This record gives sequence, structure tokens and C-alpha cells, in this order.
Amino acid sequence: MKNEKLIHALGNCINHCNYCADACLDEENVKMMVNCIRTDKVCAEVCSTLNQLLATNFKDVDDLVKYCAKVCDACAKECSQHEAKHCQDCAEACRKCADECRAYLA
Repeated sequence: MKNEKLIHALGNCINHCNYCADACLDEENVKMMVNCIRTDKVCAEVCSTLNQLLATNFKDVDDLVKYCAKVCDACAKECSQHEAKHCQDCAEACRKCADECRAYLA
């Protein structure tokens, strides 16, 4: 199945984004984490939507895949600015997901 690797990367990204957003709420300076939390939540939602569509036979998903890569890149950039391990792990998951999105479109 063409989308198997992407579906796996999306699930991993969703899990990392949700965990990261929750863990950011426990950080000492939560105000410093606001953009990270927001970006995590948006990224998880976009990845979840794409994940659901790829599980069907619907074929017109390329624009959503492109947008998903863009959001994952933005989330990776935001998370990589923070030292917390959950942010670094999330950034890596987002980078991998964005790469899988681009591979799917190739």
C-alpha cells in the first residue's frame, strides 16, 4: 500500500505532538511554551485528518498532504527551539512526517 509508511509517520507525529503539548503545560514557564502548545495541537489535528483520509480509498489528498508537510515543518521548527526532551522528540517526529509527506507526493 502506497500510504502505509505515511500512515505510520502520521500516527507517530500525532502521538508526539499530543504528548509534547501536554508536557509543555507542566513546564515551569508555561507562557514561554504557548506557541509550542498551539503548534503541537494544530499539527496533531492536521495529521489526524490526513490519517483518516488515507485509510479510505479517497484519492484527492495531495493538497492536504502538502499542507500537512508545511504544518509538520512549522511544528518541528517551533519544537526544536526548546531544550525539553519532549520538544526535541516531537521535532524529530514532525520532521520524519514531513519527509514522508514529500515522499508520498514524489
